[in-house]
Amino acid sequence: MISGVELYQGAAREWDGFVRAAPHWTHFHLLGWRTVVERVFRHECLYLAARDGGGRLRGVLPLVRVKSLLFGHYLVSLPFVNYGGPLGEPDAVRRLGQQATEMARAQKAKLLELRSRTELPLDLPVSHRKITVLLDVPSKNPDELWRKLPAKVRSQVRRPLKEGVEVKFGLDQVAPFYDVFARHMRDLGTPVQSRRLFETIAQVFPDDTWFGCAYLGRRAVAGGCGFRWCGEFEMTWASALTEYNPVAPNMLLYWRFMSRCAEEGVDVFNFGRCTPDSGTHRFKRQWGSRDEPLWWYYAAAGRRASTPSPDDGAYAWGPRMRRHVPLCVANVVGPAVVRNVP
Repeated sequence: MISGVELYQGAAREWDGFVRAAPHWTHFHLLGWRTVVERVFRHECLYLAARDGGGRLRGVLPLVRVKSLLFGHYLVSLPFVNYGGPLGEPDAVRRLGQQATEMARAQKAKLLELRSRTELPLDLPVSHRKITVLLDVPSKNPDELWRKLPAKVRSQVRRPLKEGVEVKFGLDQVAPFYDVFARHMRDLGTPVQSRRLFETIAQVFPDDTWFGCAYLGRRAVAGGCGFRWCGEFEMTWASALTEYNPVAPNMLLYWRFMSRCAEEGVDVFNFGRCTPDSGTHRFKRQWGSRDEPLWWYYAAAGRRASTPSPDDGAYAWGPRMRRHVPLCVANVVGPAVVRNVP
């Protein structure tokens, strides 16, 4: 029996212990993400906890307020990443969803968005506009994983190997990863996250975060960053320099992340979210993977049923300015824009 919902003021050990014991938990439910959001984005974190009559945790909801004059007021679980939403027993999940909905209405938020990996017992509309793509990984057997890849993909992975591309892992890869990521985002015309985000992630989650870069000679030409949790690894961010596309360093980069998963006993390689039938989706499906719909629940004040995107026509500064903005300028302007685009 749930006695009430409160703003969580307890220790990380209690929150994270509950999260790690709950079915369908994700890395983004961990309390350390509150630290990341507060340090990097300076948004208000409203982490909610449902307790029973004995004071025991029965459910949690990491919720963040993202508010700006340009984009408006949103409550999101969890902004900037793929998952969040209430976690715990069904009654607790319902109470947390009700509390968040009431908060959004009382505070006149444009939208409440609860980004769940799975279906939840919530009386709210749900969007499946995003999916994630998963590849099952043979435990402790990278050779079997290699044999399972389509022949065309194996050929594409061999190409950068023949060109001498090498992949390095470690927290010391944050800086080269960001150099590739920032350049790639500028060339796409998309506002980039700050370097501080990735530095803070490395500090808060040093054991769970994998940074890897593909090098041609001394230059990093592709990079990835993701998180390991509960038998799964998600590639949350990945980029490559377009002028090196003929060498296909991103194919080797992905393979090295996958083979590391196999070596370390990770059961699932998660390619991260994408839009169905997009070019990104097709890239992810070529590896022999499978789709999984995401359950993003929402309560809207008005007609808006999704959070804003930097690619929306009203906000798309990038495509009109791509390649005309010096990288140093894009790396200053981008984070100032994207911090308010959840």
